[in-house]
Amino acid sequence: MPNSATSVKPKRIAFIVFNDITLLDLVGVYDPVTRLKSMDYIPDLEWDICATSEQIKDNFGFTIKVDKIKPDLSQYDTIIVPGGFGTRPLKDDPDFINWIKQAEGARYKASVCTGALLLGAAGFLEGKKATTNRSAFDLLKPYCQEVQREKVMEDGGVITAGGVSSALQLGLYLCEKWAGAEAKDKIQDKMDFQC
Repeated sequence: MPNSATSVKPKRIAFIVFNDITLLDLVGVYDPVTRLKSMDYIPDLEWDICATSEQIKDNFGFTIKVDKIKPDLSQYDTIIVPGGFGTRPLKDDPDFINWIKQAEGARYKASVCTGALLLGAAGFLEGKKATTNRSAFDLLKPYCQEVQREKVMEDGGVITAGGVSSALQLGLYLCEKWAGAEAKDKIQDKMDFQC
């Protein structure tokens, strides 16, 4: 479990989205994290849905309209990167990876599922332990020190989560990290989520 006593609460979060995203990777972490504001645990928390175009489609064609098109990610203290089949080509896309690299100074860099491949391609996993969807362990190995079989893995401000279902666990992990166990428990209860 995270130690929220020493964690700095985020002020601005960038949720990174792209075509062929797995929607549950985004929504699973988005729902509990944004409740930190709506339930008044971090009342000044702000977030943006960020992409390189004004809208994106998930792997089934669901369209998401974004808040910010390719903003300067250095203005955010946290980035959260979901996964999906779109990560495979994007990890080799220099323009996209250079955009992600703008978040180098962010206190927290988090990913769900194969979103870890994008953190890795940006260099954020060097010398760190990380996890991803088990089907992508071999793709992740070149980017990190060690691939772990964990639902949620934190190493030096980089927090990676395993497969699709781990998105909710990551969201609750971040809630506890940033606002404490009681906040996490109350948010989890509101969501009626049993893990």
